[in-house]
Amino acid sequence: MKLTNLTTSFAVAAIGTLLTGVILVAENQWAVIGALLAAAALSIVLARLKIGMVLASVLNESSAWVALLIPLGGVIIGFALHEEDFVLMMLATVLIYGLACVGLTIQFGYAGVINFAGAAFFGIGGYTAALLGEWGIPSLLIIVAGGMVAAAIGCILILPVLRTKGHYAALITIAFGLLFRSFLEVNHTLGGPQGLKVEGASVAGHSLLDGIQLGSFQASFYLNYVLLALGVFTICFILARNLEKSWIGVNFDAVREDPIGASVFGVNVAYWRIMAFVIGNFVIGLAGAIFAMMQNFIAPSNFTFSDSLIMLSIIVLGGLGNLWAILPAAILVVVMPEKLQEIGEFRILVFAVLVVLVLRFRPSGLFPRALRKFRREVAQ
Repeated sequence: MKLTNLTTSFAVAAIGTLLTGVILVAENQWAVIGALLAAAALSIVLARLKIGMVLASVLNESSAWVALLIPLGGVIIGFALHEEDFVLMMLATVLIYGLACVGLTIQFGYAGVINFAGAAFFGIGGYTAALLGEWGIPSLLIIVAGGMVAAAIGCILILPVLRTKGHYAALITIAFGLLFRSFLEVNHTLGGPQGLKVEGASVAGHSLLDGIQLGSFQASFYLNYVLLALGVFTICFILARNLEKSWIGVNFDAVREDPIGASVFGVNVAYWRIMAFVIGNFVIGLAGAIFAMMQNFIAPSNFTFSDSLIMLSIIVLGGLGNLWAILPAAILVVVMPEKLQEIGEFRILVFAVLVVLVLRFRPSGLFPRALRKFRREVAQ
């Protein structure tokens, strides 16, 4: 990796960490709006100077291991705010939603497979964690099991999705999400509308529901979940980046851009769509399991169609297919409504205007995905 690329990546990570910290700790809505305006002004300047595309190209060409800058920034923020319960809870929620959106990016951004049932697969992972937690199974295995169950159920849903196109496929996933919530509400084995208690995660015998105490250092238990979500997010991010840059990612791009042309050249379109759907749902299930363990409770009201739209809003606003855009967009979508509660219902208006402006002036998202570059080696 070139030194300039590494320096640029560090600069982007530092700016992102600083802005994230400011938005998280801001208690006054005007401070939040000011931070957002500063970020917007910076993005406009970068766009005017055509630096934005250079940064996107640098991040796109950089090694997937540059993603290790994400946990570095997260750890800095987490330990700097180690006693702030609400702030750490929001940070953990951002990371969990970001993890779910990595799965949606693989489906929607890479392979073009529509999924409006993200909250349903999120809930499948959560309910799997609730049921298996009663058996004393190690938490990390429960998290993986949440992903596997979500992927297995996704294998069933993909069958009718493959037989339809466009908005018909979207309607199938919407219907599945609504049916899933209705099933939970009438199923008393799963707690019905009252939900279920979920055992908190534990790692190496340490319950993550207990705060961190090292000598005079004391931290909120939410810091445990920040670190857990950060670790899983980073692993999935690196794997998804490697997937994108591999021949598998090339097949996903071909299936998304021109399925007919891809099939003419021998690409099994159905196979790659199934692959993207299964992998994506596995990642979403992981996120749901971590979310349930952090909340220590789970109910059908946590997995509405609105939650699916929130996840889709993150990947669309950030930039469809761009993994680097997930966390900035998640901060915008998840944290902003909470930080603007002091202005009452006007926060919805502010948020809606912001979304409309982004879609009007940046239809490809705040951070569009850079074009794939192919390198051809010429034989000497």
